[in-house]
Amino acid sequence: MTITLNNRKETFSPQEMSITRIMEEKSFHFKMLIVKLNGTLIPRESWPLTVVRNGDHLDIIHLVSGG
Repeated sequence: MTITLNNRKETFSPQEMSITRIMEEKSFHFKMLIVKLNGTLIPRESWPLTVVRNGDHLDIIHLVSGG
């Protein structure tokens, strides 16, 4: 499948993957993340069950705090 991940085209072998699986493949292991799928905010507890399909737009944003 080909998706837009953080405004870049990315291709994955399976035709469908969970958000959690995509994050594992891309090594996104930050604690403070915001995830949007096709413009909809996805709560953390839904990441393992939310399926990303060919053509979807996925934004995974790492929040950084500081002063």
